[in-house]
Amino acid sequence: MASINTNYGAMVAAQSLSATSRELDKTQNRVTTGLKVSSAKDNGAIWAIATTQKANAKALDSTINNLQRQQSVAEVGLAAGDTIMAALSEMKTLAAAIDAGDGGAGTTAYQSDYTALANEIGAAITAAVFDGTNAFGGTPPAQPTAAPTWTTLTAADVQTEIDAWAGRLQTIGTNAKSYERQIAFNGKLQDSLEAGAGNLVDADLAKESAKLTALQTKQQLGVQALSIANQSSSILLSLFR
Repeated sequence: MASINTNYGAMVAAQSLSATSRELDKTQNRVTTGLKVSSAKDNGAIWAIATTQKANAKALDSTINNLQRQQSVAEVGLAAGDTIMAALSEMKTLAAAIDAGDGGAGTTAYQSDYTALANEIGAAITAAVFDGTNAFGGTPPAQPTAAPTWTTLTAADVQTEIDAWAGRLQTIGTNAKSYERQIAFNGKLQDSLEAGAGNLVDADLAKESAKLTALQTKQQLGVQALSIANQSSSILLSLFR
């Protein structure tokens, strides 16, 4: 039945066009933002999970930064340790020569070299600082590991120092390697969390682009259908001519 009061065809066409427009707006937003869930309104549960995972990934930045700082302190310590161990090796030779000497000019020269090397070790210990932290313990200046005065150590004392520093540097080296592994692990964990969050909220742009084209075509057809439906009243007028 044709009626000028109720145009059912136009109503259906208008409803269909409105639904298409809503879907088109949603798809355009996905293409624009690259996200299929850009707010809690899109999907509250998914948005909450993704937001939490992104926050967890971001929080790992501070953990990684702290590990990198500790690694840098350790690397500085290892660099200073090379100087210290080289100096100690020379000092052992000089200490043996001093112990065997007669206190003459030769011994005095050995003692001068020995003292210079001891000073180098002290300078290396004091300089082994990164961001205010001495690699060998606390804030600078740190102290040598053993005797109160380095200039009177015997060859046996120097060997004791060599053994002590070897153990200390071994620990620092082990820690440096551990920091490296932890940094790598936390970096991978961060990437995994970000990728997981992305899987939940990122849009498939190829799929959304194809859908956008289809919806634009559907919208144009809907406009034409509504226009045709609205012409029914004009058709009724032609019956009275």
